[in-house]
Amino acid sequence: MIAARQFPAQAHPPTTLTVFAAASLTAAFNEIADTLRHRDPGLAVAFNYAGSQALALQIEQGAPADVFASADDHWMTVVKDSGAVKGEPAIFAHNHLVVIVPKANPGHVRTLQDLARPGVKLVLADAAVPVGHYARVTIAALEKVQGFSAGYADNVIARVVSNEDNVKGVVAKVQLGEADAGIVYVSDVTPAVAGAVTQIAIPEAANAVADYPIAVLRRSTSAAAQAFVDLVLSPTGQGVLARNGFIPVRTPH
Repeated sequence: MIAARQFPAQAHPPTTLTVFAAASLTAAFNEIADTLRHRDPGLAVAFNYAGSQALALQIEQGAPADVFASADDHWMTVVKDSGAVKGEPAIFAHNHLVVIVPKANPGHVRTLQDLARPGVKLVLADAAVPVGHYARVTIAALEKVQGFSAGYADNVIARVVSNEDNVKGVVAKVQLGEADAGIVYVSDVTPAVAGAVTQIAIPEAANAVADYPIAVLRRSTSAAAQAFVDLVLSPTGQGVLARNGFIPVRTPH
């Protein structure tokens, strides 16, 4: 009797989830994805981290993505108005801004007023990038705070030597000493960054509040898309965001 031939079992390809997310979410979302993969070992999560404006353009042009997480309402609205969003976006976190200077402080920037001093090299994200927009709103608001002179905002903007495509570019230039100061999200001063920079706090009255919305995209066919969004909004996901410097919208754990 001839034994039946045994064929190796075919491995099923892993389910892939593609998330387009603002660059400032890198550390937090990587951690959240690890939690989701632990729950579903057959899931592969691919991230595209960039400025929200660049991600919105890619989505509008048909780039394959399952989830979009923006650093502001504006670019989420652009994507939603294009018909690419399934359902309603949900705000899942907030963020604040902080000024960072290199540890060696070659520009001698010790106060927010110093940002207006001639010769200071300031780096911001481009105005189209959410953090760049928030930075400019904050600079304008500071001029109205006691202790800041008339013309402060124009003088600070005149010190900008580079406009970056995303917040990570701002952090990198300050870390490397290529700029005397930069304005970034509080969440971007990670433990790896904190040792290379000094932070200058911005008064709450002038500090812009960044809202982060998330949504499943209409072209998504991944069953894991909604699971990822739900995890981000869950107490577990909110706890990850809080540990990474964000302001959660729900009670974390």
